[in-house]
Amino acid sequence: MIALAERASLGLPKKLTLQTLEIAENTTAIRSLDWDRDRFDIEFELKNGTTYNSFLIRGEKTVLVDTSHEKFRDLYLAQLTALIDPAELDYLVISHTEPDHSGLVKDVLALAPQVTVVGAKVAIQFLEELVHQPFQRRMVKSGDRLDLGHGHELEFVSAPNLHWPDTILTFDHKTQILYTCDVFGMHYCDDNTYDEDLTLLDEDYQLYYDCLMGPNARSVLAALKRMGDLPAIQTIATGHGPLLKHHVSELVGRYRDWSQAQAKAETTVALFYAADYGYSTELAQAIAYGITKTGVAVELIDFRSTDPQSAREMVDLSAGVVIGMPPQSGDLAENARAAISTILAAVHSKQAIGLFEAGGGDDESVYPLRNQFQEVGMKEVFPPILIKEAANAALYQLCDEAGTDLGQWLTRDRSIKQMKALDNELDKALGRLSGGLYILTAKKGEASSAMLASWVAQASIEPLGVTIAVAKDRAIESFLHAGDRFVLNVLEEGNYQHLMKHFLKRFAPGADRFEGVKTYAGANGVPVLGDALAYLECQVVSRMECSDHWIVYSSVDTGRVSKSDALTAVHHRKVGNHY
Repeated sequence: MIALAERASLGLPKKLTLQTLEIAENTTAIRSLDWDRDRFDIEFELKNGTTYNSFLIRGEKTVLVDTSHEKFRDLYLAQLTALIDPAELDYLVISHTEPDHSGLVKDVLALAPQVTVVGAKVAIQFLEELVHQPFQRRMVKSGDRLDLGHGHELEFVSAPNLHWPDTILTFDHKTQILYTCDVFGMHYCDDNTYDEDLTLLDEDYQLYYDCLMGPNARSVLAALKRMGDLPAIQTIATGHGPLLKHHVSELVGRYRDWSQAQAKAETTVALFYAADYGYSTELAQAIAYGITKTGVAVELIDFRSTDPQSAREMVDLSAGVVIGMPPQSGDLAENARAAISTILAAVHSKQAIGLFEAGGGDDESVYPLRNQFQEVGMKEVFPPILIKEAANAALYQLCDEAGTDLGQWLTRDRSIKQMKALDNELDKALGRLSGGLYILTAKKGEASSAMLASWVAQASIEPLGVTIAVAKDRAIESFLHAGDRFVLNVLEEGNYQHLMKHFLKRFAPGADRFEGVKTYAGANGVPVLGDALAYLECQVVSRMECSDHWIVYSSVDTGRVSKSDALTAVHHRKVGNHY
């Protein structure tokens, strides 16, 4: 397989293919392979494309589990009709209504108007707005069953907020396959149907969890508990990436461990948003991802599926509240107004608040609501995020940084306590480890970032490589995944104070880190500092998790020294338990 980045560099066309195979008795997987997709929601760059997986189960009755992305319309519908006469299709199970899985529902209904759509109550409501036509429906909840005959009995497991409010899982008691859509998935595309080699999948699996599942760790644990009532699961048929067959226990266990760690967080933020309205879901995920990087838990709560009592209970448990503005009209607006009224009655002055527009074209105004929260005395940690154009990488990065700022503000007392916790002599001894001073600069599309770094070391000779320790709660962390490119600017002894002072400033979310600083573009397009003693253009190879930091190992592509007789600036610390 030619990797995504290599295909792009060779100028090869976008590649869409289908893989169809039997995964169990009377069970067919239809995998839509999107080899070149390079962006998905808030994961700024996909390194290995993605897949959209759909499944056909034949008993006495026939069911299709999910569809595909609309870009596969012709390929997918041709394959589906080759596998089955649409008139023989009895049920269409909708695991959730995000467009990458339900983008062809309307087309399937056109081919098979007799089909009964099966889904959670919220999913059926979403579909009514999506297809704009009558259809037969069957609403299901946890424990409900659907007998297809020939031993294929489907049991449904509610999994709301993973990562949409309408998610359900579907278990076939005959084949012991659990159909999970986004849950346990990853954005990874290759010819292997299953999870044979975990070393290839580890980073994509965790990144997918961190971005989409981690912000709802409590909901993950609730779904895992419901899954515990099922018989032994032999295969997990995911909606993205390879199916899980060889390492089911290991990969499910990782979800449990990660979610338990998140759920034990001392601090929680309640984030209210309107799923499937404007960019609300994507922006909410970006803010939530920034918050979770600081060790703060997040609960994503959809206005459509919450009620006043649940909203109040969540606010009472939370140290901060974030609200994505709902539309001004319609049923969703009524639900949202009721929830917001409850939130306003429940909040108090010791809590933090953040607001963002959804970009749906009919958003409620941020400012009247902002004034009401300010009257309560709540701390506004980041200014309202306004949508002035189509969502892009810069906007998602702004949301990520806003979430990080909120999380850091909520954990400021904990951070101070940790600084004072280390033994005094050990603290002093650790502080005697010195290092150089560097500015790491990065750029992706319209988004850019930078940070002062001192935990840097050469790590290999062949190939030339360096390691950099980056705190998990740094905004630039999102720019340092495998395949990302950056520049390591080496600062000069006696000529670094102005750069150090500039990049140690606390920047507002979305602020230009390079305003007033001399830069020029490197060969990889990343800003190089004009006053740097030297610079290295690097590409991330891998990263290793080390409690509160990532150790980022990168190859060095090229470099240059501006003054051959100058020395690198050196950083000497007095203490070792904080910067």
